[in-house]
Amino acid sequence: MAKESVKARERKRQRLVDKYADKRAKLKEAGDWVALDKLPRNSSPVRLHNRCKITGRPRGYMRKFGISRVLFRDMASQGKIPGVTKASW
Repeated sequence: MAKESVKARERKRQRLVDKYADKRAKLKEAGDWVALDKLPRNSSPVRLHNRCKITGRPRGYMRKFGISRVLFRDMASQGKIPGVTKASW
């Protein structure tokens, strides 16, 4: 499980990306690279990293469910994810 500080940092980055999205788009459209450079670094969407919503695990993230593969497997086995069944043939 990820440290709380790492998860908090990622949430802060997400807030900054949302806050500056419109301004960033306008500056890019206008080609004002100097003003774009003065925006906070963490307001760039490239700096975001997908993390599991529950554990904060950065690897093995399943975008459709928003959780890591490890947690997905546990929850699917317990029947906590609707519509997901274990394959058998």
